[in-house]
Amino acid sequence: MNNMPKVKVGIVAVSRDCFPESLSVNRRKTLVEAYKAAYNAEDIYECPVCIVESEIHMMQALEDIKKAGCNALCVYLGNFGPEISETLLAKHFDGPKMFVAAAEEDENSLIQGRGDAYCGMLNASYNLKLRNVGAYIPEYPVGLASECADMIHEFLPIARAVIALSDLKIISFGPRPLNFLACNAPIKQLYNLNVEIEENSELDLFEAFNKHAGDPRIPEVVADMANELGAGNAKPEILPKLAQYELTLLDWIEAHRGYRKYVAIAGKCWPAFQTQFGFVPCYVNSRLTGRGIPVSCEVDIYGALSEFIGTVVSEDAVTLLDINNTVPNFIYDQDIKGKYEYTKKDIFMGFHCGNTCSSKLSACSMKYQMIMARSLPEEVTQGTLEGDIVPGDITFFRLQSTADCKLRAYIAQGEVLPVATRSFGSIGIFAIPEMGRFYRHVLIEKNYPHHGAVAFGHYGKALYEVFKYIGVPVDEINFNQPKGMLYKTENPFA
Repeated sequence: MNNMPKVKVGIVAVSRDCFPESLSVNRRKTLVEAYKAAYNAEDIYECPVCIVESEIHMMQALEDIKKAGCNALCVYLGNFGPEISETLLAKHFDGPKMFVAAAEEDENSLIQGRGDAYCGMLNASYNLKLRNVGAYIPEYPVGLASECADMIHEFLPIARAVIALSDLKIISFGPRPLNFLACNAPIKQLYNLNVEIEENSELDLFEAFNKHAGDPRIPEVVADMANELGAGNAKPEILPKLAQYELTLLDWIEAHRGYRKYVAIAGKCWPAFQTQFGFVPCYVNSRLTGRGIPVSCEVDIYGALSEFIGTVVSEDAVTLLDINNTVPNFIYDQDIKGKYEYTKKDIFMGFHCGNTCSSKLSACSMKYQMIMARSLPEEVTQGTLEGDIVPGDITFFRLQSTADCKLRAYIAQGEVLPVATRSFGSIGIFAIPEMGRFYRHVLIEKNYPHHGAVAFGHYGKALYEVFKYIGVPVDEINFNQPKGMLYKTENPFA
């Protein structure tokens, strides 16, 4: 996957001057050794310049990790720690930061070797709040070397997302289609998140597409598409146009990314797109998304933002689906009931026309868009990638701005069942525990649109921390609550 940063965490140990500095030195070395034994050594950098005890040390450490190319920071309390200089270090570091603390190792360390970092973490958190400095603090931030190494590794996807968002530009084409106000949200919160937005007319895109007619690169892209589709290449005649469109988008990205390193696209796909371009863009959207450049449907800007976050966290392709339709009784009774511990209200079908990457489909075939073809000539609706979505763990989620410019999000972990959908499009049967209640008291009650981003795996823990870090109020990060845990709007007598 490209279109995302590589994280390098600078580990800086701190020490309070009335505690033995050797505690922090030795514990830092042990922590680094533990990390390198378990994970990729290139993820981290051990700051050797000094143990931070003062503001002067803080400046020296800050300069050192910057020179080393660190774009994330781990402040490690090897002992109680100096609450002023350690929080100033976090304040002046331009990037995501975390705090972890050393646990006492054994009974032989409880006199001269006792570090009291358990206590020091309290002072650190208080001083971070005083200085309005945001930092990631793990659920239980005190541990032995191997445990702190695990915490740092769990910080990587969070840091990767925070860094990526600070250098992201979303490129959109056209207004949201008629009757899709649900995908229309204020862009003010994008700027609050330090995300750039470039809104263009679909007429600009159409002009650029026409200028790519006869592009000498088209045959090479067509061959790559045919190779990817294999036996599913049921519409070879449409591939040259799709290749022309793919090159148009890729060239637009390079010409318009400006000073930003990472890009996501919110694309137009109907109602006039088909008749003017002569195809639907679903397959091209799926190919770019598979490379780490999410392309949302129906100019869903916050859908593209959500997809990008999921891509960066998972380092894998994501998709954007409609929370679409119920599962008929005959499928539930025949293929699910008694085989899986889900009620009929826990399951639904997630669907989109054909935008899901081929690697996330059990089998795929190029088709026409059946819904659009009901009112348009079939030949202009070619270009969807159809197939059932691969079974396995998923996380359904979305980051959204409300109409009055407030950030909120939801996260729900579940799975795609290995059950044939008997339907069309990029589609799967999704099972999420207590989905019926989540649907009513989060998706409906909180006015979320019908699009949800899907990451292929369970990434709820990291996504929750990302949303907290970037400023989503914790009471606005919704999840599928288990039985016995009532939503605020849920009738206790129901």
